[in-house]
Amino acid sequence: MQDQFKVLESAFSQALAYRRGLSERSCAPARSYREMLGVFSEPLPDVGCNAEHVIEDLVKRGEQGLTQMAHPRFFGWVLGGSAPAGVAADWLVSAWGQNAAFHSTSPTSAAVEEVAGNWLLEILDLPRKAAVGFVTGGTVGNFTALSAARGAVLRQLGWDPDSDGLFGAPPITVFVGDDAHASVFSALGYLGLGRNRVRRIRTDAQGRIVASDLARQVAGTTGPRIIVGQAGQINTGSFDPFCELVDIAKAVDAWLHIDGAFGLWARAHPDYRHLTEGVEGADSWSVDGHKWLQTPFDSGYAIIRDRHPLQAAMGIDASYLPPHGDDDRIPSFLVPELSRRARGVPTWAMLKTLGRKGVEELVARHCGVARHIAARLSQCEGIRVINEVVLNQIVVGFGDVRSVPASRKVETEAMIDALKESGLVFVGGGMWRDEWVMRISVISDATTESDADLVADLILSIWLRRQRQAADLGEAL
Repeated sequence: MQDQFKVLESAFSQALAYRRGLSERSCAPARSYREMLGVFSEPLPDVGCNAEHVIEDLVKRGEQGLTQMAHPRFFGWVLGGSAPAGVAADWLVSAWGQNAAFHSTSPTSAAVEEVAGNWLLEILDLPRKAAVGFVTGGTVGNFTALSAARGAVLRQLGWDPDSDGLFGAPPITVFVGDDAHASVFSALGYLGLGRNRVRRIRTDAQGRIVASDLARQVAGTTGPRIIVGQAGQINTGSFDPFCELVDIAKAVDAWLHIDGAFGLWARAHPDYRHLTEGVEGADSWSVDGHKWLQTPFDSGYAIIRDRHPLQAAMGIDASYLPPHGDDDRIPSFLVPELSRRARGVPTWAMLKTLGRKGVEELVARHCGVARHIAARLSQCEGIRVINEVVLNQIVVGFGDVRSVPASRKVETEAMIDALKESGLVFVGGGMWRDEWVMRISVISDATTESDADLVADLILSIWLRRQRQAADLGEAL
C-alpha cells in the first residue's frame, strides 16, 4: 500500500528548494494570468491521480506564474517576506487540522492565541486589557473593529444594531481622511455604512489628516460618530496627528479607529515610536502580521479596547456549539468566522523567534534601507523623491516637474517596466497627488543593507541610460 504521507515529504522538499533558490529567481512572474490559464486548463479527471505526482505537477506548472513576494528585493507592495519560522508554524497548523473556534475544540490553539495576543499588546504598547481577534488582514481587521464601533456608538442611543439591524437606526456619521486606504472604504461598505456616505477630511501633502478640518466637520454634526485615522499612509508612510484626533473624538464621544496595517509597528522601535504618539488613546486598531512581523498569509489583528462591543458584533451561538463562560476569551467571538485555522500559531512562532529586539532590528533595517535608497535617488537630476521618508515607504517621480503629467507618467511607467524586466527588483506604481509614481516598499525580512545600493545603482543606471538614449535621439533629429 502506498504511504499516503509521502506526499507531505514531497511538498516539503519542493518548498525548500523554492525558498533556497528564491534570491536567484526573477522577481516578476515568468508567465501572465492568461498564459497560466492555458497552463492549468484541462478537463476534470474522472479517476484520481497519485498524490505525489499531483504535487510535482503543481510545482512544475505553478512556479511559472509566481511573483516572488518573499524575494529580498520585492518592493512592489507592503508585504512581508513570509519568514521560515512563520511558514514552518503555518505548516503545522495545516497538519494539525485544528478548528480554532473554541477552547474545547482546540485548547492549544486558544491558549496560543491568548498568549500571542498579549505579546502583541506588549510589543505595540496598547492597552493590556484590549481584545485581540486574529483575522485575515487589514480589510477584515478594519471590518471587525468597525463592527464593534457601529454597535457601540448606536447603543449609546439605545439602539442595538447587532440585534435589530440598521433599518430605522439613528444615522452614523463616519469621518475618514482623504488618503485613507481602500480597505477602510470596503469595510464601511460591508457594514452598511456606505463607501461614499462618509465625511472626507482634508489631508496635507503627506496624506495626514488636517486636525482643524476634522474638528470643524465634527462640530457641524450631531448623533453617533466614528472617526478613522491612519498609522502609515500606504504611499508616503505618514501618520495622522493622533493626540489631536483623540481629543476631538473624546469631546463628542466618538469612536476612534486606527488603520495601522504596517505603520503601527513603528511603536515597536524607540526611534520611531514618536510617529505614533497618542495612538494608544484610540478605541480600536487594525494591524497586519503578514507585513512587518513576516508571518505568512493570511494574518492580521483586530484590536479593540473594550471587548464587549466586539463580542456583541461577532458572537455566535447554537445548541451544538461547546458551552463557554461569560468571562472567557472565546476566539470565535472576536472574529467573523466560526470555522477557521489557528492563525495565532504563526504569530506566536514569529514573536518567539524574533523577540522584541528582533522586531526592532527589522524595523530599523528596513527604514534605514528606505532612507538610503531615497538619498541616492534624490541626488540625480530628473528623479524626485516626493514624500518625506519617515518610515519604509518611498514615492518616486521621474521626469522634469515642469513637463506635463502625461509625459512624466510615460517616463515613470517605463522605469517600472524596465526594473521588473531586469528581474532583480520588483516595484509598483500608483497615483499620488494626480501624478503616476513609483512606489518602493521595504519590508521583507530577506532585505539587507546591501540591497539598498544594489537597487539604487540599478534605478540610476536605467534612468541615466534612458536619458542618454533620449539625448542621442534628439541630436539625430
